[in-house]
Amino acid sequence: MRTKSFPLILFVMFAASRFHPAQCQSAQTIDSLIETKRKESGIVGMGAAIIVHKKIAWIKGFGFADQENKIPFTASSILNIGSISKTFTGFCLMKAVEEKKLSLDENINTYLPFKIVNPYFPEEKITLRQLATHTSGLADRYPFYTDSTYCYNGIKPEPLGDFLKNYFTREGSHYSKENFLNKKPGSYRDYSNIGAALAGYIVEQRTGKKLNELGRQIIFEPLKMQNSGWLLDEIDLARHSKLYQQKGDSMLNIPLYEGITYPDGGVRTSVEDLSKFFIMLLNDGNYEGKQLLTRKAAKEMLRFQFSNNNKPENVDDITKLNSGIFWSTKMGGRRIGHNGSDPGIRTFMLCDLNREIAVIVFFNTELDETKDARYVDIYETLYQYGLTLKNSKKLSVLAGGFYIDKLYKSFRRNWDAFYYSLYLPRAVTGLVF
Repeated sequence: MRTKSFPLILFVMFAASRFHPAQCQSAQTIDSLIETKRKESGIVGMGAAIIVHKKIAWIKGFGFADQENKIPFTASSILNIGSISKTFTGFCLMKAVEEKKLSLDENINTYLPFKIVNPYFPEEKITLRQLATHTSGLADRYPFYTDSTYCYNGIKPEPLGDFLKNYFTREGSHYSKENFLNKKPGSYRDYSNIGAALAGYIVEQRTGKKLNELGRQIIFEPLKMQNSGWLLDEIDLARHSKLYQQKGDSMLNIPLYEGITYPDGGVRTSVEDLSKFFIMLLNDGNYEGKQLLTRKAAKEMLRFQFSNNNKPENVDDITKLNSGIFWSTKMGGRRIGHNGSDPGIRTFMLCDLNREIAVIVFFNTELDETKDARYVDIYETLYQYGLTLKNSKKLSVLAGGFYIDKLYKSFRRNWDAFYYSLYLPRAVTGLVF
């Protein structure tokens, strides 16, 4: 006798068969796998989040924020995030563009209280779009940059504006032709931290607010990023992770520091807080129904700026290397977002090109250069688990039941075709799912 329950039973058996044992095993072992990799690498503490379809699907901390006092590293532990800070500067920049206080393609000297001229190309203008895509022709001069811009013990020898004036103007105490590339602005891509600092300074000039104040007003407070700030005195130091550096068999403590060029790397936040910011960016400026940046401005921030007809001379393949506004492709073009590297830290904030799977990882330990691949290995492990979560979510009733409903309706159509074929004089062509 035909009953309605029989095809439902068959469907449940079929749906269950679509889950792979490897997926279930991954769900049970990911924590222990990451912990094993952390210990083997020598990383003191780390935190990570996996975002699937713009929602946090997994978040956790491992190891210690303070190894000496056995304080665990959690998703709410605070860490300076290095160059991921540039995406915050980029957001502030695009907010100013949205409010028509800035233009990406105007000569930056329109906005500055001093004039910047590339001595090799004195007639060529430099723009904010070039600063944000690292094509401005402004250079980080080493070892001056690393020796002069990190500040310990709360002592900053000069304000950002004074530093930039001294670095880029002929009469400045830090001036050198080596601060510029012998390349026409816009024609050559060369990563520039000081260029990012200059962009942040221009935002400050046009908005009348320091980046830490502006960031709190338009990012941290609206997103309820309570463990975030641009300056040490803005965050709870009791929650701030210690910083570690591996030297041979020793693990050194690095004192907390700030930077003169803070727009290029000064933000301090937690994995939990940064996840909100990243989700907002991936969702075109919207977070839980709140539009922090217009869709137009957000899309321009994330849009790839290079094309085959308009690209730097040293970028051969725009599918492998491209740039948004302080936002770029990574890992040979397979990911987009930003990474961070500073004394005592390594950070990742990357997603796939379709913005379906995103991974954030904080490490409070600077490993020997020979072990740099250990960071990437942990990131990739988390990304692969993100794929597992994405695929398993397709059959999850908790995800909304849409896929289950669609699959069941397909099953019922095929079941009905099969059932009636027992009585109709024609062959069944087969079940299709």
